[in-house]
Amino acid sequence: MKTALAITLSALALSVAACTRPDYTKQSISYTPDNTNTPRGGAPPQTGVPMPPVNAARVPRGGAKADDASLGTSVWTTLDGRRARPSDYQGKVLVLDFWATYCPPCREETPHLIEMQRRYGARGLQIVGLNVGGEDDRPKVPGFVQEFGIQYPLGYPDDAMNALYFADSDVIPQTYVFDRKGRLLRRFVGYDATVPAELENVIKTALDN
Repeated sequence: MKTALAITLSALALSVAACTRPDYTKQSISYTPDNTNTPRGGAPPQTGVPMPPVNAARVPRGGAKADDASLGTSVWTTLDGRRARPSDYQGKVLVLDFWATYCPPCREETPHLIEMQRRYGARGLQIVGLNVGGEDDRPKVPGFVQEFGIQYPLGYPDDAMNALYFADSDVIPQTYVFDRKGRLLRRFVGYDATVPAELENVIKTALDN
């Protein structure tokens, strides 16, 4: 009996350990647009998380900025094959969320994004989820959508967009908030217990302005 109990407890401990969030996603870092850490293009760093390395892409001489997205320099392909860019959502508060199905913090963040889209969509919020899990992850996206009941648009960013947004950090999730004029308000790197309230406050403030 004692042996069986010990085996059961050991198995339980192992199952809990397997669900522990990896160290690379424990921290959440928030950037404002005038912070020197705002992505400025160039070759992406070596992948430090289980996300396929993004391909290096050419950027304008002198570098590019994430808030250049308001000029239409960022492009993605929607799940139904259409091409889209931030300028398509002019006049809305736009949230671009970079995620993958295998990323535990991304899974934690998704229900909060769904709830915010439901609550604030009528006021002008538009969340767009951009999958950066690579070719192997794409077949899993429909199941992820069904599991969580995602209603906001999803897509796959171009290589050049990945190179821009992941130029200084390829931790996922990464979440960018743009105001109604396409200006970058805040960038969140990673996801932890502090992010939901902080992200919602940024969005609510943007919607009120």
